[in-house]
Amino acid sequence: MKKFSFLPIVLIVMALLVSACGNNDKGASTNNASTGDNGSNNGKADTTATATLESVKASGKLRIGTEGTYAPFTYHDAAGKLTGFDVDIATEVSKRLGVQPEFIETQWDGIFAGLNSKRFDTVFNEVSITDERKQKYDFSDPYIVSKAVLIVSEDNTDIQKFADLKGKKAGQSLTSNLTQIAKSNGAEIVATEGFNQAIDLLTSKRVDATVNDGLSYLDLKKQKPDAPIKKVDESSDASHSAAVFNKGSEDLINEVNKALADMKADGTYLKISEKYFGADVSK
Repeated sequence: MKKFSFLPIVLIVMALLVSACGNNDKGASTNNASTGDNGSNNGKADTTATATLESVKASGKLRIGTEGTYAPFTYHDAAGKLTGFDVDIATEVSKRLGVQPEFIETQWDGIFAGLNSKRFDTVFNEVSITDERKQKYDFSDPYIVSKAVLIVSEDNTDIQKFADLKGKKAGQSLTSNLTQIAKSNGAEIVATEGFNQAIDLLTSKRVDATVNDGLSYLDLKKQKPDAPIKKVDESSDASHSAAVFNKGSEDLINEVNKALADMKADGTYLKISEKYFGADVSK
């Protein structure tokens, strides 16, 4: 009897199996490429790509970078809940986009690095619009306007305008650009660590005035209406703040701008603004 060898048959079968497995791998790879192109993978957004309206809608959430330690814009209340003006604005914007807000708390020093690395889609944190920042990032329409104000004790009658600071003591943070306004008007600068210390020095009569942020003043008067201070002058120049995005998020920014405009038109923005400042801080 002639001896029959099974080796050729085995080799043929193995070749067919390898070929079939290769086709399955290619099919899986094609599917993955397809989900990657539309910004999702098994229903999850690609968190390494620049945020777009499509990717945000696909994920069902807007990832928002914020400090959480900067009252009244973003901070924790007595119960530990994240709250604040920017938090409420961003929450309402997310609602109008049809997604949930996801707040990612980050120290200010690292907040732009977080945006660069796509840890979040946007930043709501009273970020001022500057020419330098506009070179690298895109902004929504401004939703906060702040001016420098001149604050004195409520019984002060000598200082009525910035020019009256000549020869007077002004409590100022040395790292603030507001200090330059006091200096340029001839004030003697008394160094402070910030707004609260400047107000303490003012109410204790150790300084005559402070040039400070108008929104900080409104917040203080909202929290402590009986504080013995008053605003006597304000600058004509204003600082505008907005939400910040990476370049390439134009369609998302357009929808955020629409949401902000609708909020102002239907009174929602004013309600939030008065809650924290007792005034409309959009103008």
